[in-house]
Order: sequence, then C-alpha cells, then structure tokens
Amino acid sequence: MLEMRPTCESCDRDLPPDGEAYICSYECTWCATCRDAFPGRACPNCGGDLQLRPMRVVSSVH
Repeated sequence: MLEMRPTCESCDRDLPPDGEAYICSYECTWCATCRDAFPGRACPNCGGDLQLRPMRVVSSVH
C-alpha cells in the first residue's frame, strides 16, 4: 500500500491525504512549490520522475 506521508520532505509543509502532493517511485513526497523548484522537476533524492500522488479519501461509512 502506498505510504501517504504527511509532510513535504523539503519544506515540511502539511500534505493532507486528499491534497496535492508529488511522489517518485520510492515514495519521496513533495509539495507542488518545492517540486517546481527542482531541476527538471525530478526527485532530488533519486533523480526519478515525480507524479501527482493519488488521493486517499477516508470514508465516513462503517
């Protein structure tokens, strides 16, 4: 299961599970502002392609 990290690894901004965030194949997690600042919009940790993280909405139905 995809780990939904709660903050940007660069600026520590909160990233709620239903908000915009970007991830690489290693699940490095970034906000849009930091992603836009990376050369080539690539992950600074692994050099991988950053994609929009899917949203996980918690259901209130039990």
